[in-house]
Amino acid sequence: MSHDTHAHESNTKKIWYVFGILSVVTIVEVYLGIIRPEFLVMKDFISMNLLNWVFIILTLYKAYKITWVFMHMEGETASLRWAVVGTVIFLVLYLLFILLAEATYIHDIFRDSTIKWNF
Repeated sequence: MSHDTHAHESNTKKIWYVFGILSVVTIVEVYLGIIRPEFLVMKDFISMNLLNWVFIILTLYKAYKITWVFMHMEGETASLRWAVVGTVIFLVLYLLFILLAEATYIHDIFRDSTIKWNF
């Protein structure tokens, strides 16, 4: 009986720990979104400003942490972990490619047209 209680306490501590980490990362994201530091907004890296890259990296970190802890991936075999992680990596890279390709296309269209960039 005491063993079950100890395991429950351990999971509760882990849940609160992950909650704290995810809360801090979310607070950092919201803070950066509100103040929009000029040095992150004005610097570009691969057609996007650094602030967007910071948001993408922090969001991926949160997704990784949620998957690792709440889907119990730390206890799974390496092949299952790589199946999940490989799929996510492919999907994220594909979505980033679409984001960058379409953003460049829209930028080129508005740059060369008579319609002004108003959004």
